[in-house]
Amino acid sequence: MARPGFLLSSWPWRSAAYLLTGAVTGVVVLVGIVTAAVFGGVLALVLVGLPLLVLTALSGLPVAWVERHRLRLVDRAPARGQHRKPAAEGLWAWLTTRLREQATWRELGYAVLFAGLLWPVDAIVVTVALLFPLSMATTPLWLATTGGGEEVKVLKLWTVTTWPGAFGFVVLGTVFLSLGAYVLGVAAGTRAELTRLLIAPREADMGAAVVELTRSRVRLVDAFEAERRRIERDLHDGAQQRLVALTMALGLARLDAPEGPLAQQLAKAHDEAGKALSELRELIRGIHPKVLADYGLVAAVADAADRSAVPVDMDLELPGRFSQSVEAAGYFVVCEALANVGRHSGASRARVSGAYRDGRLSLKVSDDGRGGADAAAGSGLTGLADRVSVLDGRLSLSSPPGGPTLLCVEIPCELTEAAERCA
Repeated sequence: MARPGFLLSSWPWRSAAYLLTGAVTGVVVLVGIVTAAVFGGVLALVLVGLPLLVLTALSGLPVAWVERHRLRLVDRAPARGQHRKPAAEGLWAWLTTRLREQATWRELGYAVLFAGLLWPVDAIVVTVALLFPLSMATTPLWLATTGGGEEVKVLKLWTVTTWPGAFGFVVLGTVFLSLGAYVLGVAAGTRAELTRLLIAPREADMGAAVVELTRSRVRLVDAFEAERRRIERDLHDGAQQRLVALTMALGLARLDAPEGPLAQQLAKAHDEAGKALSELRELIRGIHPKVLADYGLVAAVADAADRSAVPVDMDLELPGRFSQSVEAAGYFVVCEALANVGRHSGASRARVSGAYRDGRLSLKVSDDGRGGADAAAGSGLTGLADRVSVLDGRLSLSSPPGGPTLLCVEIPCELTEAAERCA
């Protein structure tokens, strides 16, 4: 509105259209709500009016829908509703969902406010800022058509009998019309912000965006885990089996070959094939261990503890299986923690414990080393903490100088398989 071209832009007329349609819509809403409430209250004595009372309670829904679309006249930001999708199909599921939502009652409150107060304000602003100045600016037309060129009343207040006086009102009406354009802009902007605050708050749009972003991150993690499992299966069933067959063939050829340079070359090739097979198995285990997919988190953590460079005590009992993303996150956090214990802590012993209580999986890795660990100092836990946060989990590290070091991870999750089925 502070720009010089505001008066020549479409915004004054868009503001006028917003307020004018608000006045018309408000009259319709007032008549509709009053009619439904009166007839519903009277007929409720014979139970016929109960549906009308329910419709009255839901009257805010169509009003809010119309108002969100009218906002486009003066607010280019999208205005979205806050209603949830019903969990089931059918009218009853839709009705119960809507009656339980806070947004439904907020929209009903807005409809009552709109019908009782807002539309009269819209009508007054349009009348004072637009219709009165237009009536003054068209005084010569009224003098020529209704006054016969002799006399005309301007706004029922001033009598104009001469043409110079009529054109004087044209100048005055033009000035008031220019000022009224700013009044319309301010009133429409204030009115639109109030409407958005009550039935389409910007925070709700941001909240919906955050929820969708979180869901997309979870979908990406799930897709990433699925791809890791596919790669693990391809390597396990393809390259690893071929390498096993090659190792066996070289071993048999080594046994059949006579002593000499050929036997030495076969022995060397057999040893290299064995090393390559061991490295491939470690690579497959690092991508996604088969024991995790087949037997679950407890077995996978026990396998990681057996391979740890530091002796590990296990105290991990879980009632069943969790989703693949949760199990993968917990497993790799434990593996990274045990690897850090072996590389940096100087510990003589480590301990892995965990439990599942109140819908949360809790895992703890501790050691009796020198302490002073920092998750941000290249320990590899930062990326795992990001993965845990995608699952709404939390990873914390306590490692004072001198020890001990304690790594904790908590992930909210649900059981996907009970322990009896996993046995």
